[in-house]
Amino acid sequence: MLTWTLVGLSLCAPQEPARAGSGFEAPVRLSAGGKVIAVEEPDYAAPCWHDVDGDGHGDLIVGQFKDGKLQVFRGDAKAKLAGGEWLMAEGDVAQVPGVW
Repeated sequence: MLTWTLVGLSLCAPQEPARAGSGFEAPVRLSAGGKVIAVEEPDYAAPCWHDVDGDGHGDLIVGQFKDGKLQVFRGDAKAKLAGGEWLMAEGDVAQVPGVW
């Protein structure tokens, strides 16, 4: 009953009109170090932006399903990305534990 009430209320709520330019941009393939960024099989990725090295430029971090590894693509002042490197911890490739 609660679900139907929430659905009914959401249908009655005033809708904000769509604004021009509020949609997503067309997708693009990102490249780093002159190569298209790709992940290992089975191709599941979790990208995010963060200034990993504290230099004031965004770095792309791509988490991968396989082995829970994180690849870092460091950004520069020209918004270009360097080739990827595995995130390291205590001399080894860092891994995020998971249920796989």
